[in-house]
Amino acid sequence: MKRFQLAAAAAALAGVFASGAAFAQTLVKIDGSSTVFPITEAVAEEFQKEKKGSVRVTVGISGTGGGFKKFCRGEIDIADASRPIKASEMEECKKAGIKYIELPIAFDALTVVANPKNPLSSISVADLKKMWEPEAQTKVTNWNQVNPAFPNQALKLYGPGTDSGTFEYFTEAVVGKAKSSRGDYTASEDDNVLVQGVSRDIGGIGYFGYAYYIENKDKLKALAISPAEGKPAVAPSEEAVLSGTYQPLSRPIFIYVSAKSAEKPEIKEFIDFYLKNGAKLTKEVKYVPLSAADYQHAADNFKKMKTGTAFGGHSEVGVKISDLLKRDPKE
Repeated sequence: MKRFQLAAAAAALAGVFASGAAFAQTLVKIDGSSTVFPITEAVAEEFQKEKKGSVRVTVGISGTGGGFKKFCRGEIDIADASRPIKASEMEECKKAGIKYIELPIAFDALTVVANPKNPLSSISVADLKKMWEPEAQTKVTNWNQVNPAFPNQALKLYGPGTDSGTFEYFTEAVVGKAKSSRGDYTASEDDNVLVQGVSRDIGGIGYFGYAYYIENKDKLKALAISPAEGKPAVAPSEEAVLSGTYQPLSRPIFIYVSAKSAEKPEIKEFIDFYLKNGAKLTKEVKYVPLSAADYQHAADNFKKMKTGTAFGGHSEVGVKISDLLKRDPKE
């Protein structure tokens, strides 16, 4: 099945069992990040096949922030997240009595893409900041305003909406402060909209998860990233993520499981299936899997019902999963 056709795929998942037999099913409800969606969708499809229709899994796409809102209201069992839970979201969950288990499930190489007709092959973090910082709004409107070596071409920016964890991570890694961004860009929680915008606009540049670039690499150009002056530019790839050379845009991505939901057999079975098959399905949808040891450590944390977050309410750039899983989580 061709993945990443988000609306169609989500609708298909929701309607897999539309017969009267559906009333006998148990339900697993998931929502959140469009970046994490392809992995969770793949897991959900395979899990439902294995359960032969006895469990129905629905996977929504409302962005990381939107997913956490539903999660902290107790409306869903699992939140897909492309960033760690924030302090304000921790507080909302606490008020509602929602405890959660934080599980890293893969790596993503957040990818900066340009139109294939753009002559550039790489870009520095400093130049990305000049494009995206709030001070650039309505002022930086041409590529050569960012850098005189860049083409004399109107600059058209495409990026995730403000509810997106990808938006928060990118702005923190590039601009230096989460959610610090110019507002005059084409925003969407659906990464396919961003793909189409950049592919059709000669002056287009945007960013989203690596898997969406790979799925559309015939109509996009991924720009190699130079983290600092004098540092070589590195293109996004599985090898670059695993070696730690793709910085600062390499990041872990997560699922958050409601501790109350985790008491249900179908949720426990789904998470066990997710962590056991995560590496294979992550590679299938073109993300970077964790090590076998990290998946096992995550499975052990889930079995022990280790609730809370290892981040304490804020994101970190360049964190190692092995170190993350050893931390004492905070609630």
